[in-house]
Amino acid sequence: MSSTDRTRPFGQLLTAMVTPFTVAGEVDLAAARELAEYLVDTQHNDGLVINGTTGEAPTTSDGEKAELLATVVDAVGDRASVLAGVGTFDTVHSVQLAEQAAKAGADGLLVVTPYYSRPPQAGILRHFRVIADASPLPVMVYDIPGRTGVRLETETLIELAAHEQVVAVKDARGDLAASARVLAETDLAYYAGDDALLLPLLSIGATGLVGTSTHFSGAATRQLLDAYGRGDTAEALRIYRQLLPIYTGIFRTQGVILVKAGLALQGRPVGPVRLPMVEATEHDLSHLRQDLAAAGLA
Repeated sequence: MSSTDRTRPFGQLLTAMVTPFTVAGEVDLAAARELAEYLVDTQHNDGLVINGTTGEAPTTSDGEKAELLATVVDAVGDRASVLAGVGTFDTVHSVQLAEQAAKAGADGLLVVTPYYSRPPQAGILRHFRVIADASPLPVMVYDIPGRTGVRLETETLIELAAHEQVVAVKDARGDLAASARVLAETDLAYYAGDDALLLPLLSIGATGLVGTSTHFSGAATRQLLDAYGRGDTAEALRIYRQLLPIYTGIFRTQGVILVKAGLALQGRPVGPVRLPMVEATEHDLSHLRQDLAAAGLA
């Protein structure tokens, strides 16, 4: 469900969806359909990001990615934006994944800064431009230097914003001053890539959130966004403070581990994680229960 609104190209609230697996470790397409419908219809997401970090994309094959994406598009694509994570450290492979995503019916691409190789800014710029040039789909750039090992410099992002297909940023760099500058000098739509950065980023002009805890907190986060949108900043702050324990707690260990554990706790099991991820420990589960309860979500 594509949007023509440059300020909200994919809506306001998106969840980076986990990939359900069977007990045998195969992608569970039936569970993926059910989860996607739940996230859109009950948790009030405007969109879903498939095959991202929380979707365990590093451990799914290209074929699995295509099947999963097509399943989610078929399930909710008529009422939510569906973005495909296609970023890798290999530009050619990323282009191939972008082509695959377009064929599967995606509305947009999430492209992370190329990781591990730590290319210079000129290489990063060309990487994004080549992918954007090769696809008809709009691109959301994902800036998360803690994972990629390289920072997407502000000047690079501003230069990249001139590309017609680059419309948004998933911002997980944690530098509000830098983000404020890009917001002031470009028309990029900014989405918080760290749940706890949502309200701070909204205050400087951001659009919304690509969330992880929103597997559970989506409906309440929608209330936060609506309150902020109508100018009731006090109510938005109240909801933000209520949700802060799960916004931060979901990252006590790797997010997908706790999301899958939390869904199981709430009666929506989506199967195990794939190595090198491991299942939540009893210690993890104890904290997760506390965080959900503190956020009013238990």
